[in-house]
Amino acid sequence: MNVLIIGLGSIARKHIEALQVLKVNAKIYALRSNADAEIVGEIENVYDLENLNIDFDFAIISNPTHLHYEFIEKLAKKNIPLFIEKPAVNTLEHVNQLVDIIESKKLITYVACNLRFHPCIVYLKNKINSGILRVNELNVYCGSYLPDWRPGKDFRAIYSSNAKMGGGVHLDLFHELDYTTWLFGLPNKSKSYLRNSSSLAIDAIDYANYTLEYDRFTANIILNYYRRKPKREIEIVLDENTWTIDLIKNEVRNDNNECLFKTSNFNVKDTYVLQLEYFINSLKSKETPMNSFKDSLEILKICLNGG
Repeated sequence: MNVLIIGLGSIARKHIEALQVLKVNAKIYALRSNADAEIVGEIENVYDLENLNIDFDFAIISNPTHLHYEFIEKLAKKNIPLFIEKPAVNTLEHVNQLVDIIESKKLITYVACNLRFHPCIVYLKNKINSGILRVNELNVYCGSYLPDWRPGKDFRAIYSSNAKMGGGVHLDLFHELDYTTWLFGLPNKSKSYLRNSSSLAIDAIDYANYTLEYDRFTANIILNYYRRKPKREIEIVLDENTWTIDLIKNEVRNDNNECLFKTSNFNVKDTYVLQLEYFINSLKSKETPMNSFKDSLEILKICLNGG
């Protein structure tokens, strides 16, 4: 199996590690822009897409978000299936051209939102699909401190802090919008409130607030870059109880603090393995995976425009 990686940062290395865990006998190639780029493990550096004479089984696009469009277009034209790190793109401008190329080539694409494979989210998905939950209100919160994300680096220099590079908490924490709409479907109506007025003093969005209206309940999603103690929780207000899903502690509890579900010996890195295995199985079976490029654009419309 030949795999091409676009971008060799921290996220790409998680996908590479997942490939190694899966033991799929993958030969990994990394597109590099610098002729003297370091050699990482057994990964082979390549420098020119146009003259490569390699049949790739798929490509992983994990470079900065503002560069995704260019490489989705280039690789799709080469008939290479695409595993695209979320969010797929940072702007909706000209995205229909990409959809047309992908559909004309009948390419398999998947936008990588690994929290869909988190055991607590899977537990919740199964409960919702069973029809036993009567949801009255949904509150989703994800906050952490951006300067702690990459210790030893100036946080203002990383792409997350820079709007022109596709940064912003609404794009970085795209997961919350993604798993909400995966669990409950696209809303009837939505609106957003996006700001960057915190003490971080960055030009990218550092606070996002979304309201999603469904037939029988409203979902509220709050994201930020400046919370010192990380918190990632879902609160579901039911008819007779309230559930709190803690995605850091990996547990689901009710109002009485009874543990309804908990997963032990779990690391969020496991979700990268599960998601890549899912994608590779989709390639083998030639079945369209969930969260294709086109599917993910519907969530991106909410993310960028509020609806």
